[in-house]
Amino acid sequence: MRLLEAVAEHEHGAPAKQLARETGLALPTAYHLLRTLVFEGYLRRDKGLFFLGEAAERLGSSGARQKRRSTVVDTLADWRDAIGAPVYYAMYRDGEIEVVCVSDTPGIPAVEEWADFRETGHAHAIGQCLLAQLDEEARRDHLDRHPVQSITPYTVRDSHSLLRRLERMRRMDPVTERQEYALGTVCAAIPITVGTTAATMAISLPAHQADRLPAATQQLQHAVGRLLGSLAISISI
Repeated sequence: MRLLEAVAEHEHGAPAKQLARETGLALPTAYHLLRTLVFEGYLRRDKGLFFLGEAAERLGSSGARQKRRSTVVDTLADWRDAIGAPVYYAMYRDGEIEVVCVSDTPGIPAVEEWADFRETGHAHAIGQCLLAQLDEEARRDHLDRHPVQSITPYTVRDSHSLLRRLERMRRMDPVTERQEYALGTVCAAIPITVGTTAATMAISLPAHQADRLPAATQQLQHAVGRLLGSLAISISI
């Protein structure tokens, strides 16, 4: 690890003798470890100089992703506590709805995923918010693969009605649904668009607290607006 760290400090490469000196390793030991690291792909050697290899770069990118994910997790937890509602982060990726992160507590539980979120996007605020950000062709493609089905008495009845609803939505307005996915639950989702990627932050509340939903949604919207730059950086976690 010390050798990897030493190589990483030399953008233009470094010879074995210099790396051995900087790490306090005996030269034969340094040579042996450097050869092993080259063989494993963590380093590469070019004209007697050592550079980071593809395997080490993959480790670095993985660590960066983990750090970004940790930042989002911490942010969602802060919002959860401030709003008093579970907070969800979801994306539309590779043609599917993906709930990336959920922040809840035993006292503020998230909605139970009793029907696959990916297949029931028409019924919950997260899915409707993501679908509203897509173009018409992408929406129809999604609904061809995941047809509209009534899962509660309040769920939209058919794809034609859903498409009309989505067309009426203003692109960056919050989306709300009341008991369409789960009886006894109301939800709201805030759209986030970065480039061509559709994403959303959402909250849910028990139906008996439905009067809290507008204020809680506005609170989430303001929080997202303040941190949109850092969220954009983390959009690919």
